[in-house]
Amino acid sequence: MDEKTSNELTWSDFTKVEMRIGTILEAEVFEEARNPAYKMIIDFGAVGKRKTSAQITDLYTPEELIGKQVVAVVNFPPKQIATMMSECLVLGGIGQNKEITLLQPERSIENGSRIG
Repeated sequence: MDEKTSNELTWSDFTKVEMRIGTILEAEVFEEARNPAYKMIIDFGAVGKRKTSAQITDLYTPEELIGKQVVAVVNFPPKQIATMMSECLVLGGIGQNKEITLLQPERSIENGSRIG
């Protein structure tokens, strides 16, 4: 049975979402977070470096995240998460057991490259 999407977007809606490629520079356990998470700093090239947190502790260690390229939404307003102001949203697929698999480019690409 096909899973239905919850809301349809217009093309105009989609083009407002600014998804970019970035490389994780720093990752550490986010002790203050309510749910297990990591704090990260991601380099988006000309767009700049952004802080974020992600609940990706089931499949990744902080050490293996360093240097990994990811896809993130960079034009949400900053959001307070525990003791940190998150500046982007890293994207991932949600597995059957709620584990998150990061979305990544299949080849290395320049930081800040836009997804479209």
